[in-house]
Amino acid sequence: MSIKSSIKTVLTLGQGVASGLPDAADDMDPIELFRAWLEAATESGILLPEAMSLATVSEDGAPSVRMVLLKEAEAAGFVFFTNFGSRKAKEIDATPKAALCFHWAVLHRQVRVAGAVARISEEESAAYFATRGRGSQIGAWASKQSQRLDERAALEARVTEVTEQFADGDIPLPTFWGGYRLDPARIEFWQGRANRLHDRLVFERSGDGWDTERLYP
Repeated sequence: MSIKSSIKTVLTLGQGVASGLPDAADDMDPIELFRAWLEAATESGILLPEAMSLATVSEDGAPSVRMVLLKEAEAAGFVFFTNFGSRKAKEIDATPKAALCFHWAVLHRQVRVAGAVARISEEESAAYFATRGRGSQIGAWASKQSQRLDERAALEARVTEVTEQFADGDIPLPTFWGGYRLDPARIEFWQGRANRLHDRLVFERSGDGWDTERLYP
């Protein structure tokens, strides 16, 4: 984080605690409200404001959670990318529901999202993959994500192999790698307030629109 970003982070510490979520927020589109909050988090200088926890569940009902990066937030949903052989991907493919949580501590804000998840098209995944740095593209090909790795040298050897394999041209999208989109059915915005009297605003999908309600903290 740059010195400028660090100063901005300090200056925004506790921002919004006094004002909270105005009543007008109840009538907003939740995706637009989320994008406004994400922009505020980005402008605050927070490191990786797009980081989110992703919770999935196995076929036998065991939950698991990990941090991933949000790559798109549009009306259609929230998009992230992974290896299709990873634990998260296998669990999503078996039970296509998941939950996300964004936490921007310096702004005293949290957003929780839950809904159905599906793979995006190969064309969409390829378009995004082409924007990744070459090192990240090589890493996607080299990693057998979530499989046992006996020693670091084995991974490094795979990186060398992939680097040599694609030395003379562009690196294509791996067939085992791509994106997922979570279609939100419920989005909850949490704004920290003094004395733990926090604001909680919930949007529930209703047909083509949303129903809203406020919850006790």
